[in-house]
Amino acid sequence: MSDLPELDIEPRVAAMLPPWTEIMQYIRKSPKRAPVEVLRAAAARGRPVVQPRCGVGGHGEMRTLLTTLEQRARPGILTITIDSFTRLKQFRTAAQALQRDPAGLNGYPLVTHGWRRGRELNELVDAPIEVRHGSPDPRELFAVSLASGFTSFEGGGIDYNLPYSKDVPLARSLAAWAQVDRLCGVLAEAGVVVDRELFGTLTAVLVPPSVSLAVCLLEARAASLAGVRCLSVAYPQGGEVHQDIAALRSIPVLARRYLPETVEIFPVLHEFMGVFPADPDVADALILYGGLTARLGGAAKVINKTNQESRGIPDADANVSGIRTTALACTDLLDFVRVDEATVEEETYWLQREVAELVEPVLAASDLPAAIADAFAGGRLDIPFSASVHARSEVIPKRDATGAIRYLSAGRLPFSRPTLRRNEQCLRVDRASLSRRLVDEIRSDIDFFLHAERRLRADRAAVETAGPGTAGPAGPGAAAPSPGGIR
Repeated sequence: MSDLPELDIEPRVAAMLPPWTEIMQYIRKSPKRAPVEVLRAAAARGRPVVQPRCGVGGHGEMRTLLTTLEQRARPGILTITIDSFTRLKQFRTAAQALQRDPAGLNGYPLVTHGWRRGRELNELVDAPIEVRHGSPDPRELFAVSLASGFTSFEGGGIDYNLPYSKDVPLARSLAAWAQVDRLCGVLAEAGVVVDRELFGTLTAVLVPPSVSLAVCLLEARAASLAGVRCLSVAYPQGGEVHQDIAALRSIPVLARRYLPETVEIFPVLHEFMGVFPADPDVADALILYGGLTARLGGAAKVINKTNQESRGIPDADANVSGIRTTALACTDLLDFVRVDEATVEEETYWLQREVAELVEPVLAASDLPAAIADAFAGGRLDIPFSASVHARSEVIPKRDATGAIRYLSAGRLPFSRPTLRRNEQCLRVDRASLSRRLVDEIRSDIDFFLHAERRLRADRAAVETAGPGTAGPAGPGAAAPSPGGIR
């Protein structure tokens, strides 16, 4: 029977775990580098480590996947992505699916496989392993993860609830995650630092940067009050490089402003999470672009994509290629690349102002979890395109002419007049005309990187039609560029 402090878990799961003292002894004696040590080294070098997503149902298949990725691509941190049944605490269903058809699971059911198999995976590879999932209540999963020796755990009470679940009250998910964070505090007091990563990607669909950072900062404040000492703040690549760099560089600045000095903060970039190009050449270019953005923004870690993203879960070969392409962008080969720092500075000013206007009224309350739930109920905090009934989703994002994500409608967010006016000026839209084609415009913004793919295909078709010895893509047969692509 487990005796993990601070954590209330199902008796059936607790009965399968080793004693707390044995878990602590196992983690302390591990010869592997801890995730926090890898992140510190990356931050000191100024070059992010690369981490893939990876998770399959069968234990043997998971072993093969982890060793293949490590031997062929050498990522800085590896991942176990958890299946949907385990995320929702449907452990019996996960066990039945594992017995019937392991390949049908969309991740590794760690609770079902158990901590002994978890330790087997942990000891199989040199790189530390992070557990990524999407659970609004991860207590059993965190207990088994710790017993397995995994000391990097993704998620939070907002970011793993509102994008994933239809009807889980925020008070419930925040309370469950508070137990996880208090146990991390106990571990920190005992000298074991758990890297708690926050999922700022949210719905991954046109998420305004200030919404992403505001949610992460509120979760980070709650986690730090519970005793967490290491936080990775993840931000999703939006696609406009100056805006993305401004967001990444703002993470440590905002952390210093709103979090205790005792907390280590590491910026993390998720490569583009929206609709991905199907053409492997364009997909690879977008992956390289993501790695470059992470490096220029000062990220300590970047989560890579693959050129099979448009088709579903990638195979190992595609994941190896995605890791290598992302790592290439983080080497000194591309150190000559620069961006317009004046534009980054302007984006930084307005982004940090937006974040302050979102989080400071909530942070002023004496009961932070209650204030977060109240703010979402009233629309003073919001997430676009949320699946949850506990977010209003009144915010309407829109890309401006540069591709940066702005607020077409801020809903009930408590923005000042200058902030709203700045968004209006950046968008410069005729609202009367836009209302008739709003859905098409938003769909076009979501398909942002498909425009580049279409242009490439048009160029190729023009070359093939013109035949050898004629003008290339820029010649008479070339298609006119469509708006909204990569600049």
